Amino acid sequence: MNIAVVGTGYVGLVTGTCFAETGNHVTCVDIDIKKIDMLQSGQIPIYEPGLEKLFKRNQKEGRLHFTTSLSEGVKEAQVIFLALPTPPGENGSADLKYILGVADELGKIITQYTVIIDKSTVPVGTAEKVYAAIARNTASDFDVVSNPEFLREGVAVEDFMKPDRVVIGTRSEHAKKIMNELFMPFVRQGNPIIFMDEKSAELTKYAANAFLATKITYMNEIAQLCEKLGADVDMVRKGMGSDERIGRRFLFPGIGYGGSCFPKDVLALSRSANEAGYPFRILDAVMQVNEKQKLHLLLKILQYFNNDLKGRKIALWGLAFKPNTDDIREAPALYMMDKLLMAGAAVTVYDPEAMKNVKQLYGDKIDYAEHQYDALNSADALLIATEWSEFRTPDFTKIISLMKNKVIFDGRNLFDLFKMEELGFHYESVGRRSIGPLNN
Repeated sequence: MNIAVVGTGYVGLVTGTCFAETGNHVTCVDIDIKKIDMLQSGQIPIYEPGLEKLFKRNQKEGRLHFTTSLSEGVKEAQVIFLALPTPPGENGSADLKYILGVADELGKIITQYTVIIDKSTVPVGTAEKVYAAIARNTASDFDVVSNPEFLREGVAVEDFMKPDRVVIGTRSEHAKKIMNELFMPFVRQGNPIIFMDEKSAELTKYAANAFLATKITYMNEIAQLCEKLGADVDMVRKGMGSDERIGRRFLFPGIGYGGSCFPKDVLALSRSANEAGYPFRILDAVMQVNEKQKLHLLLKILQYFNNDLKGRKIALWGLAFKPNTDDIREAPALYMMDKLLMAGAAVTVYDPEAMKNVKQLYGDKIDYAEHQYDALNSADALLIATEWSEFRTPDFTKIISLMKNKVIFDGRNLFDLFKMEELGFHYESVGRRSIGPLNN
């Protein structure tokens, strides 16, 4: 099948590459000339495990192409995926200007029956708006389908190649047949392709992400309560997660959710509900708690240093909002780093993949370590913000030899309390007891 993918961000690039992997001819379109030049030369502008191998194989086989020309990219396409950004507008609602702008142009280009697919996360009713924008400029037959993505950064290729479900919103039998043919290679093990109307499909994505954000935030509230009551959130989490009605996933407390999806989608769903005349009080509370949770560990740092961080060196491990990605959008680490800098601390950071992106934002305001242990030289404290695997079992003897003080603030609960106590650290995490000597 001839496929066009408009937009080459995380979703667009993974979508195009994975469809090429199943034998389709894919052309990806983007207005960013520098990015397209990079892709045409065989370089990937994002870090996503497993993507590079598929990308290079399909580019070599001639199944994956890139262009800045929309008309060139879609001229032979039977299906066109719109994988464009939907950033929050001034009031928090999703801004559809990129999607509707492309839709308007597509109406001037398509000359045969085409299925146009909203892959972006969009508010309920967007399919109708896209349809109207295209119909204004064409007499050709077409359908607009909602096909929300459920890709997790860091495992996006695996999620696409082996989805636990595919959600497709359309009432067109013609479009259903094409979409079923397109996705059948990915669900050979029996996972469902779920057909529904367009509005339900659009809402499904927001509802899923908002529920997961709520689950994370609920556990952060439980963690706060554990600290007040002297309970251990890890034990509570295990007890809860063994209940099959609840499940083990997304029960890990931490320093708040971030990334490109949860913050934006929770806000957009809340705004959509308000516009429909329904105040979504649970989501409002989720957003409030999450904002406070991002700074929960910072308050512990300030308390330990008697509210005086001037001249203190803080080593920060982890900048990406989650491991196995270089994405720093809404990353809790950045919120804490801003506050540390405002308080007069010197910050040295290390992240396996995200430092280049952070450097573009912070420049020389902070120091960058080439290796994780380099960040610890003469540090007054270590702050852990992302649970990269290499942080889980570090060389504590080396850590002790490098740091000025044996002080760790762990936003991801990576280390065993008894071991940290045995090693003589002052160690604070989330939802567990503080251990070790206080600052003198």
